[in-house]
Amino acid sequence: MLGKIVTTLTNCFKIPELKSRILFTLMLLAICRLAALIPAPGLDASKLKGMVEMGGLLSMYSLFTGGGFQNCAVGALGIMPYISATIIIQLLTAVVPRLSKLAREEGGRTKIVQYGRYLTLVLCLGQGLVMALAWENPQRLFGTDIGRLVLYDNIWWYRIQTMIILTTGTMLLMWLGEQITERGIGNGISLVITIGILAQLPGAAIAAWEMFFPPTGESRFHLFHAIGLIGLLGGVIAGVVAVTQAQRKIPVQYAQRAVGRKVISGGSSFMPLRVNYAGVMPVIFAQAILMFPAQILQFLGTQTETPFLTRLALQLQEGSILYLVIFGLMILFFSYFWVATQFNEIQIADDMKRSGGYIPGIRPGQATSDFLHRVMSRITLAGAIFLTIIAIIPIILGNAFNIPPVVSQFFGGTSMLIMVGVMLDTMRQMESHLLMRRYDGFLTKGKLRGRF
Repeated sequence: MLGKIVTTLTNCFKIPELKSRILFTLMLLAICRLAALIPAPGLDASKLKGMVEMGGLLSMYSLFTGGGFQNCAVGALGIMPYISATIIIQLLTAVVPRLSKLAREEGGRTKIVQYGRYLTLVLCLGQGLVMALAWENPQRLFGTDIGRLVLYDNIWWYRIQTMIILTTGTMLLMWLGEQITERGIGNGISLVITIGILAQLPGAAIAAWEMFFPPTGESRFHLFHAIGLIGLLGGVIAGVVAVTQAQRKIPVQYAQRAVGRKVISGGSSFMPLRVNYAGVMPVIFAQAILMFPAQILQFLGTQTETPFLTRLALQLQEGSILYLVIFGLMILFFSYFWVATQFNEIQIADDMKRSGGYIPGIRPGQATSDFLHRVMSRITLAGAIFLTIIAIIPIILGNAFNIPPVVSQFFGGTSMLIMVGVMLDTMRQMESHLLMRRYDGFLTKGKLRGRF
């Protein structure tokens, strides 16, 4: 198996176009990492790292920014404002008739993407100012006084400068992600998130090792816990691969038809419907939304001296029952929302009817559209429940066994779902280039080999 992977990677660099795409992607991802490491001027990040590493939602946020938040870096906002803008635009497209009509027009998607960029800029300015205020008053953010982070005496200059720098960093990450999607390999935005998570691998691996072999004293974890952790990790990866690759094949029959003087004979094929049609996007959307309410409520409760808001903020901390319930419901919602906005069963039924295709036992037209809607709703439920289980169970186990936050967050369900899902999508795109050149791919064997 390892030899096949090495051979496939070698073949990737034998194709000039694929080689240039891979190198271009790696170069831009390296620039993304620099944005998470270069500190914004006027801030002392050394006092913030220890507090973030203690866990909680801010630690998860720092994980998604590749450590940019705890480094007070240029890319401290990460790509989350762009994801938030995408969610808002998708919701508006589903409920605003003008945007819904624009999405169906030729070139309409390009305009909607442009609206998303403008909204990203607005969100970045707002979140950048909030981030500057949070670093200015860290005791309100963490509940404890960790010292002064701002090194400037002119506080308004610091606020304006930090807001502009953080906005520029996120817009740069957004542009780099779009360039990767267009000229590189894989989904650029997802890869930007993934490379930030992978950057935490060394720290997570060291923390996992110290769980079982601490520098001083005897560990409370035993061999049984290590086997269970490895088994859980392998089960999550295997489950993600299985459900991501799972398909419901709908048989399609094509009738014989005449085109000019030619008679095109009919045939049979199938329409693959993915069980997990939305991929890892529901998890990313749900995580992006749930990162901020607890901190906002904590801040408002402290400022207004309202105990109810403070108690509600504690109930929304990662790992609480309320957090897990809301997290699971949001994954279910976004799974169906993504299918509703991206899967157009009416257009598919019309295209099949025009090409002379039909599903055996189903009348063409509206009946076919209703059938596809029913089937997609059922398999989406199965995929959404799987995503929810994979995302929630590791959080519960991490809290139950008191596993260090850096380990539970990196090897937990959410991070593994994103990494494995994005890697599979990237490998699938690389495989399409390989199969066109009659090379074996990662996931399936090349079918064109040996025909000439």
